[in-house]
Amino acid sequence: MRSQMLILLCEDDPRDAELTLAALSDYGVANCITTVRDGADALDFLFRRGRWAERDARDPVLVLLDLKMPKVDGVQVLETMKNDPNLRTVPVVMLTSSSEAPDVRRCYELGANPYVVKPVEFEGFSKAVRDLGLFWLVVNEPPASPRSPS
Repeated sequence: MRSQMLILLCEDDPRDAELTLAALSDYGVANCITTVRDGADALDFLFRRGRWAERDARDPVLVLLDLKMPKVDGVQVLETMKNDPNLRTVPVVMLTSSSEAPDVRRCYELGANPYVVKPVEFEGFSKAVRDLGLFWLVVNEPPASPRSPS
């Protein structure tokens, strides 16, 4: 596993967050995942504001982003990230229950990497998250962040 890995999980449903963390624990990254419950907190984390102002300087190597969240929705978080020169290269996986064509299209237009519809049943959900983890955390080589030392 890459050293200094940081993953941001943006999920308002505690059950889905727990299942995601459990599925990713197979890759030994559970201690590298920060979970936020709404889009405003996600933006505060990403831009080091509010309660996150003193967090370390690393940008996440991956953001798992729910579409429908309180305060600020996932589309707004995605758009803000992809418009920021320091965050635009961070891979964003939309992990949501919406399979609505306009949602899918809008997220891809804004620069989402994959758009994954959460399977309803436990086994399907766990497998989807494990497969995402395998690709994005093991196989994929992320670009260096402009704010991080290379």
